[in-house]
Amino acid sequence: MAFGLICLLILASNVRVTSHWTEARGVWDDICYLRQAHLFQLYGIGGLDTDVSRDEDHFLKGKLKEIGFPEESPAPCHPPNASGKYVMQYPPGTGLVLALFPQGHQVVPLYVSVNLIVCGFALLAIFYARSIWSALGAGVFGALAVYMMINPAKASYSIAPTMALCAVVGYLTALWLIRAKHNVWLLLLIGLLLGLSVNLRLPNLFLVAGYVLFLGVAFLRSRTVTTFVQGLVFGLAFIVGMIPTLVANAINAGSPFVTTYSSDDAKALDIDLAVLTQYLHDMQFALILLAVGSTVWLLRTGQGGARQVAFVVGGNLLVNLIFFVGHPTFTPYYVVPITMLSAWSVCFALVMQPAEPATQARLGQKLHV
Repeated sequence: MAFGLICLLILASNVRVTSHWTEARGVWDDICYLRQAHLFQLYGIGGLDTDVSRDEDHFLKGKLKEIGFPEESPAPCHPPNASGKYVMQYPPGTGLVLALFPQGHQVVPLYVSVNLIVCGFALLAIFYARSIWSALGAGVFGALAVYMMINPAKASYSIAPTMALCAVVGYLTALWLIRAKHNVWLLLLIGLLLGLSVNLRLPNLFLVAGYVLFLGVAFLRSRTVTTFVQGLVFGLAFIVGMIPTLVANAINAGSPFVTTYSSDDAKALDIDLAVLTQYLHDMQFALILLAVGSTVWLLRTGQGGARQVAFVVGGNLLVNLIFFVGHPTFTPYYVVPITMLSAWSVCFALVMQPAEPATQARLGQKLHV
């Protein structure tokens, strides 16, 4: 109850803070996400076409003028595609989520909604705890997760809904491997949600890596119809979840498998010591240590399904950290999704795994040695 109260107090503080936020903070990414939402509200599914020339009502021009952006310069976050048209580089998911709320009042309800979701899963983890130590771990991490819905989640509108999805998928991952390993529907839901996360941020594509490795190894080891069906269902659900991004790529880049990002953002692995140094001096390094340390702990102490959760998380961390450390640019939130997905998965695995037989006497009962 104490940790639950702490999480609720942090939630209340977050809601109070976000309720005073403005949508005109002068950030290029914000304007582009709001433009995508505006296109959806104007054209419905036709809003997937983000050609910069589709600004008949001067929404984009007006937003850029508010921040003093030079009129003669190309619109930010709209790199040219192969045909020379300037299109939005971001996938359509964040704009679609913002479009669910009325124009001019989109950011505050978005952040309040995702704060409620994250706090709900923090309380769920605390509820699952069956010992003082598991309650302590779930409570501290839950409070941290809710606190992070302001910083660093405020850095990008795409991070906030991603954080909520990480909490949901982390819970479902532990539930699948510890309590319902043969439940294909649960695996389908995990694949679908991970696919949907790609529509929020394209790098979320790598959040699926650990699951693919785990399911692939499971099939190669057993060669059974069950493991083949599990992998097939998961893969198909993941692709279905990505459909909005694939369609947007086909419209804006000419092919579902061609990115709308500029060449600088689409570079292959290129280890840069300057980027690595920035991670070492950023809060994200502490999150990396939390994710890696908790995974190693679960791998050493977990049993059965909990140990399998550690394998999924470990593979996911390895692939994602290699990608982001090798990415030529740094932001204060690049590795936040993988670290939070990992930490949520480990947290729920620790509180869900069956309790060990009690070795201590009940309260008030004398021990005889």
